[in-house]
Amino acid sequence: MGPEQPIFTTRAHVFQIDPTTKKNWVPASKQAVTVSYFYDGTRNSYRIISVDGAKVIINSTISPNMTFTKTSQKFGQWADSRANTVFGLGFPSEQQLTKFAEKFHEVKEAARLARDKSQEKAETSSNHSHESGRETPSTQPSSVNGTDDEKACHGPPIETLLKNDNDRMKTGPAQDPAVIRKWETEMQTLQDSNDRLTTALEESTSNVEHWKKQLAVCKEEGDQLREKIKELEVQCNEVHLEKERNEQLSHRIKQLEADINDKEQELERLRKEAEVIPQLVEECDALRETLQTTEETNKDLETKTKTLKTDIEESHQKQGNMKCELKSLLDVLDGKIDELHEFRQGLARLGADN
Repeated sequence: MGPEQPIFTTRAHVFQIDPTTKKNWVPASKQAVTVSYFYDGTRNSYRIISVDGAKVIINSTISPNMTFTKTSQKFGQWADSRANTVFGLGFPSEQQLTKFAEKFHEVKEAARLARDKSQEKAETSSNHSHESGRETPSTQPSSVNGTDDEKACHGPPIETLLKNDNDRMKTGPAQDPAVIRKWETEMQTLQDSNDRLTTALEESTSNVEHWKKQLAVCKEEGDQLREKIKELEVQCNEVHLEKERNEQLSHRIKQLEADINDKEQELERLRKEAEVIPQLVEECDALRETLQTTEETNKDLETKTKTLKTDIEESHQKQGNMKCELKSLLDVLDGKIDELHEFRQGLARLGADN
């Protein structure tokens, strides 16, 4: 198959366990983000991946020993030993949490089956190499014996030939010395062939053991390479995170430079204002002297005002006294006028009588 393909996608709030306390949850995303299961056909592996903007917040490879646990109606978590953390997901509804948990179980079973198949393939290849090591002695005797006639003689098993020859020698008629020497020669030849076959078998067995060791070394190197690849992936993620931090720092530096420029402009404005301060001080001194003069003038005016008030009160009092005297005079004058009127009436009566 081709590269990784998404097989299930949902949205959730992502959390990670606090690496210090191992108890509190730390939000990895400010809002709900996309969380997807990916299948890699090349490696036959499954991963959970989530990206917030340009930041990878989840990159967890599913292994058969992982477990997804529902801790509430809308929250679930799983531990990733390779990433050395615990991921937590908060879903909008219990139904979405259930679907995600079911998919996790399904992917975990698929990962287990893939692991079992890979182990069976490894054992099968090991058995094939072991069997090929056992079959090599059947082809090696030709190089050891060197002739086609001896290959034809070594078709049946050596033990069977020896047993048949011994039986024939025991049960057959007496042979002459030439025949006996012939049988002894053939017996010695068969014995030599048997020795050579035994040596070749031992060499093949040692070769099989050697290839087993080589296979174990290769497997160990493969595991080390896988671990190295994982470490490199982690380092790449760290480099990506460091790049994001550098970008944030660059943005922060630009903001600080802008703030410094503003402060410098403010400082320049304050310097210009400071140059006007001596003139303002002189004006303040002049105003202070004017204020003192004005205060003295006010004091004099207050004194004069008090004097005028006193004079006015005395005038009012004199006017009151004069009014009282004038009223008394008016009363006296009214009495005199009444007397004169009566006197006039008396004169008028006297004139009328006369």
